[in-house]
Amino acid sequence: MGSNPIRATDVCLRGCLCGHSSERARAPEYPWMRVDIRSTERAGRRAGSGQSWMILRVLLAARGGEEVVGTPGRDLLVSDTHTFADLATAIDRAFARWDLAHLHVFRFDDGRRIGMVDLEEPDDDDADLDETKVTVQQAGLRQGDRFEYVFDFGDSWEHCCTVLRCKVDPMKESGAASSDIVPIFGWGTIPDQYDRATPQGGRQVAEDSD
Repeated sequence: MGSNPIRATDVCLRGCLCGHSSERARAPEYPWMRVDIRSTERAGRRAGSGQSWMILRVLLAARGGEEVVGTPGRDLLVSDTHTFADLATAIDRAFARWDLAHLHVFRFDDGRRIGMVDLEEPDDDDADLDETKVTVQQAGLRQGDRFEYVFDFGDSWEHCCTVLRCKVDPMKESGAASSDIVPIFGWGTIPDQYDRATPQGGRQVAEDSD
């Protein structure tokens, strides 16, 4: 990614090679992190039908610091004109989340944090870059790049994201034309957001197999 690529040798605490740092300290200010909002919007309009698509693999690696059993995952078809707000929404949908009233952030090994920014009441949890303004193209993602997505800073659902392939044909990959981010493959059991097993909110209890 520009002059600060994510290193494939950087292994996170979960051992998933997502290339993120386990620290949550605010990233330093880099000149290339300053986003011209107007130029971003113009670039998105110019892209139109000339947009480029990639396949992003998202693994649900951990929750609250503990590894998620089976490491469920989803492959998403993503355009370079989608914003990171679009990507966050797509990941949450792909992992069956229904309570979205939580903070989230994308973290890169080079120190960038893209996410929800509160301009009126900023705090330490705010990202450095506004997810609604930064596109996938601006992030400079290339095949093999890895980064982290964290949803809900309380429960801390940690996802390892890897760019599998770039410049793919969306029709061949999904079988239909779409302007949205599309899940095209998946595996594993996705845990309920609050461990609920019934409409009444009861928690699932493992049965004794003996």
